[in-house]
Amino acid sequence: MTSIEWRRGRVIASLAVLVALLLVFPAVVPNTPGRLGSLLETFLPWLGLTVPVLLVLAALRRSYVALVASLVPVAAWIALFGGLLLPGHEPAGGITAVQHNVSDENPDPAGTARSLAGSRADLIALEELTPSALPAFVAVLAPDYPHHAVRGTVGLWSKYPLSDVRLVDIKPEGIEEGWNRGLRATARTARGEVAVYVAHLPSVRMSPTKGFGSPARDESAVLLGAAIAAERLDRVILLGDLNSTVDDRGLAPVTSRMREPESGFAFSWPAGLPIARIDQIMTRAATVGDVRTLPATGSDHLPIAARIRL
Repeated sequence: MTSIEWRRGRVIASLAVLVALLLVFPAVVPNTPGRLGSLLETFLPWLGLTVPVLLVLAALRRSYVALVASLVPVAAWIALFGGLLLPGHEPAGGITAVQHNVSDENPDPAGTARSLAGSRADLIALEELTPSALPAFVAVLAPDYPHHAVRGTVGLWSKYPLSDVRLVDIKPEGIEEGWNRGLRATARTARGEVAVYVAHLPSVRMSPTKGFGSPARDESAVLLGAAIAAERLDRVILLGDLNSTVDDRGLAPVTSRMREPESGFAFSWPAGLPIARIDQIMTRAATVGDVRTLPATGSDHLPIAARIRL
């Protein structure tokens, strides 16, 4: 091989190394302007789609250097996300939890409730409950879930008795009064008491002028993280639409205090073509096994479910 062949494809090789660096160190991308870092982290697994493109370009250039360099992001992706592809497990002696944003425009709340009841979960957390849809969820879920609590637009249905139910204030500044999207309850399970949090963080909007509009969500995440940090019970289950993935630095006040699922991508949004899991099931002093999606309902989100070992 001549020296010219070794020099060929250096641009492609450099791009491959850059992709690997972004996968491993996404924090190098600043969040100002436009919170580009959070945007990258939200869709971080999809950065792996650049690898086939790099491999094709390397082959077209007949560059051994580029081909070898393209394997670096492959290794980085596998190290970061490969474990999520492995078969999950169902922890013995645990409980099953379901998380679902049912959508405030859901045309069939009763049908959605029947679908969720069919999961036979022990805990069901719902967001975007409207006054008009709430009676349908209460009526359909009542036979299997005798205990429930609703605060604002979030609710929890449980097969276990619930106590110490209270509102969790995660309202960012500047949002009108009556915006209630957090609750906390104690579930008395066969294995003892567990604090269950249900939360719906503010939505994120993309704008040509403001970029990835997540300040309100980030502020809400700080409040939620503080509430969890102050929780007196050791074991905590968090169920919620956090409006981002666990890789997003904006959710660090929450994710730094909680354990994530051991396996499963379970992309939950948008329901028609899921590209991210912005619905989350996380724990403290407990283990979340495989997280999976459930069949679509009348919502723009897919429900997710996971088995939790206490």
